[in-house]
Amino acid sequence: MTSSIDSLPLADRYAILKGDIDLLTKELDKVKAAIKATGKDEIIGDLAIVTVSLSERSTLDTKAVKALLTAEQIASCTSVTLVETLRLKPKTGITVLA
Repeated sequence: MTSSIDSLPLADRYAILKGDIDLLTKELDKVKAAIKATGKDEIIGDLAIVTVSLSERSTLDTKAVKALLTAEQIASCTSVTLVETLRLKPKTGITVLA
């Protein structure tokens, strides 16, 4: 089955889907905050169980590393990757409905 969005130009499909995802992400963030606010380790629903856990993560302080290492040492430990970015810019006077 094909949805009506499939017949739209790619840029328009992208804009609509991104808008939907942005709205859903905001709603998901609200639900996450509400779950965390309960203080419970486990929330049981009719369809799912959500477990809340705490873990540690180590991060590298790049500012401190740059202060300790030479530019050559930093360069020898640095890798470069290509990053592809899509930017969404609505056309003037047109509102994208989400």
